Amino acid sequence: MNKHQVEGRVEQVKGKVAEVTGAVIDNDKMEAEGKADQAAGKAQANFGDAKEAVKDKAKDIIDKL
Repeated sequence: MNKHQVEGRVEQVKGKVAEVTGAVIDNDKMEAEGKADQAAGKAQANFGDAKEAVKDKAKDIIDKL
């Protein structure tokens, strides 16, 4: 796991908490911000996943040499 994967997933959780809190207290702005944070976190986590996949593939290629 790399820092982008961890930070992205943490951001997703924080966003979900904000979204649910906004829904519970009927705060549309907080709910929307939570959804936006989740989307940003997912993008960051996906970047980290892709980065990790490239690293693993490169390692496999080097190991075959």
